[in-house]
Amino acid sequence: MRKRRSSGQLDLVYGALDILILRTLVWGPTHGHGIAKSIERLSEDALKVEHGSLYPALQRLLQEGWIKASWGISDNNQRAKFYRLTPAGKRKLIDETSRWDRFVSAVTGVLRPAESEES
Repeated sequence: MRKRRSSGQLDLVYGALDILILRTLVWGPTHGHGIAKSIERLSEDALKVEHGSLYPALQRLLQEGWIKASWGISDNNQRAKFYRLTPAGKRKLIDETSRWDRFVSAVTGVLRPAESEES
């Protein structure tokens, strides 16, 4: 059964989670729960990252070589896997951010056409 979302929460567009994870890791190594909480906080809770989506995405990013992982101790003294951005991941983030900006601009152009076109 599917969980009900709060009225203010949005579903992530396919592929968006990868870029959000990469962006979060710009600020330094973080464990999975910290990544999810950062995305939620920075989106003002509009985006909820489920662990069932997060960990497969982290595995994908590891396989691509865009992030690396190592074990460490979290703030609450728990053993956790910490993820960090690689140089290839930084390049991927730049490329994907540019692609995302073009996508948003194109969708906005369709949803909000110039006033002269609506007349």
